[in-house]
Amino acid sequence: MRSKRPEIVDLLVPLRRYARSLTRDAIKADDLVHDTLVRALESRANLRPDTNLRTWMMTVLHNVFIDDQRRKRVEARHADVLVQLSDDVALPAQEGQVRLMQIRKAFESLPEEQRAALHLVTLEGMAYADAAEVLGIPIGTLMSRLGRGRAALRAFEEGSRKSRGSASASDEPSERGRPHLRIVGRESAA
Repeated sequence: MRSKRPEIVDLLVPLRRYARSLTRDAIKADDLVHDTLVRALESRANLRPDTNLRTWMMTVLHNVFIDDQRRKRVEARHADVLVQLSDDVALPAQEGQVRLMQIRKAFESLPEEQRAALHLVTLEGMAYADAAEVLGIPIGTLMSRLGRGRAALRAFEEGSRKSRGSASASDEPSERGRPHLRIVGRESAA
């Protein structure tokens, strides 16, 4: 008489036992058995008729467990990388963004000739002679526009510091005349 081939339902108890041994947790073991049954049903077309069903199901369970462990390790590595990236890449503080907008607004409020002179010398890093040539003005006129533009930005900065609640100039005599915002250009002449 031929022995009866076990059905998947008959293997649930040994599968749960093995899963519990691997996971050391009843709930995780049940999840592992569930995932094993799903994978086994998806792969049943690959099952040969002479295959030992118990051995095959235990192998499927073991492989599902190993795959899950690998996935968790990869996810942990990715999480660690994301944490490192978020630590390394700190976005500018909101206060800094507001301050930058205020400075940009002050720069844009300058007369066009001062803005152009400051832009060429301070932002583009052009020599005074080259900037004067681009603007089609004598170098003395360029220097005058730069001086007036810088003074206007200093005045903006002084007013901004006072409005932020900083100590007034009379409280800090050593700070009198020293701008907080400095616009520096290359000091080369033709």
